[in-house]
Amino acid sequence: MSREIIHTDKAPKAIGTYSQAIKIGTTVYLSGQIPLVPETMEMVSEDFAEQAQQVFKNLTAVCEAAGGSLQQMAKVNIFLTDLSKFAIVNEIMSQHFEQPYPARAAIEVAGLPKGSQIEIDGVLELVD
Repeated sequence: MSREIIHTDKAPKAIGTYSQAIKIGTTVYLSGQIPLVPETMEMVSEDFAEQAQQVFKNLTAVCEAAGGSLQQMAKVNIFLTDLSKFAIVNEIMSQHFEQPYPARAAIEVAGLPKGSQIEIDGVLELVD
């Protein structure tokens, strides 16, 4: 199977040696998204809820560039610098997903790129 690089200007450009996503067959592996505004490559805000919303906007843009939608994500991994903010993530996630929800992991980490409080990556399956 061939690998297709997924890229969109509607999500932050890669700030390292990685692609926004890689599509192999009907599976898309999304790199982690942090709350950067694509046009400025600056953090959306210091507010956690605004950061989480921006991450979902960025993920949505990459999913759409791959020919799918956020709802087709099969797995998401959520990285937080403060696990006590998980209830906020749940609330915001419920605004972006309908049942059946994707599989999910939430992990507290010591730090994230550019001082972000949240990063999310995942796997998108283009077949429904």
